[in-house]
Amino acid sequence: MDAARSQAGLSWRQVAKELGVSASTISRMAQGLRPDVTAFAAMTTWLRMPAEDFYANVNRSDREPDLVASLGPLLRARSDLTEKDVSYLEDVIASAARRFRSEREEVTD
Repeated sequence: MDAARSQAGLSWRQVAKELGVSASTISRMAQGLRPDVTAFAAMTTWLRMPAEDFYANVNRSDREPDLVASLGPLLRARSDLTEKDVSYLEDVIASAARRFRSEREEVTD
């Protein structure tokens, strides 16, 4: 979350405003406390990240993080891209990732 915040050039207070949560909620999270369900949903939506990828302690050894979820915050942080541009790029990247995965599965079958 901090990487997405800093790349977007936002303060924590600005992130809280974009998420629709209080600054104290963000502060409590920085202290290691878990957010409530509403704040958690807002954060994962803002990050465009599957909820299970938000937690650092999830066992991910069997799979890579979702490519679009990983790149989404970087794309949104760019000032030269509109939300429509970001959405289009995410669709293109997701489509390419599905094709690559499909081609790999055909080879292993």
